[in-house]
Amino acid sequence: REEKREKQRGRERGKERERKKEKGEKRERGRERGRERERERERERERVRKRGKERRKRQERKERKGKERKRERERKKRDRQRKRWMEGRDRKKKRREEKVNEIYEWIDRYMGGGRETEKKGEEGRT
Repeated sequence: REEKREKQRGRERGKERERKKEKGEKRERGRERGRERERERERERERVRKRGKERRKRQERKERKGKERKRERERKKRDRQRKRWMEGRDRKKKRREEKVNEIYEWIDRYMGGGRETEKKGEEGRT
């Protein structure tokens, strides 16, 4: 009887140890799962952060490109305006010269003088 009881206790102790061992393993698996979830959450946060950073970079590149285009448009506009202004200035100069020439022609025709006679006079003096 005593031996049977000893065997019984030994078996019970063994079962108890086995239960404790399983319980510990289960607890450890749970902890590991929790740690894995936390790592996954951190990876997801990192991905989101990275995505946001890339989006901001893309946005900045887009804005920079837009600014460059705007600068180019304004430069072309200035060039066109300058060209138009130069053409207008040249036309005015030409008109002024034509008027002056007409006046000298009129003087030559009706008064007998003008630039030619002035030049001839200077040549005669030397």
